[in-house]
Amino acid sequence: MQDPTKTELEAAAFRRLVQHLQERTDVQNIDLMNLAGFCRNCLSRWYQEAASEKGVDITKDSAREVVYGMPYDQWKAKYQTEASDAQQAAFSQQAKHD
Repeated sequence: MQDPTKTELEAAAFRRLVQHLQERTDVQNIDLMNLAGFCRNCLSRWYQEAASEKGVDITKDSAREVVYGMPYDQWKAKYQTEASDAQQAAFSQQAKHD
């Protein structure tokens, strides 16, 4: 596969992943961390790091807005819930294994 085609496919998959996460506001970041080991904040950090590698200066807030589809504080106020004791315990267990 040619590099430009591969890059286009990867970009399309990234856009679809971001769209999916924006639609699934019921899935909390702690759920993603417990199941997959990464969350929306990780994805936005990776986006920011990739931009930096290309010499593009993007703020943490701007990168988060790309992933969340709105300012992070707005998303938190609208969709974020308090983590349950079970979620926190699972997160603590996972952190011990990393």
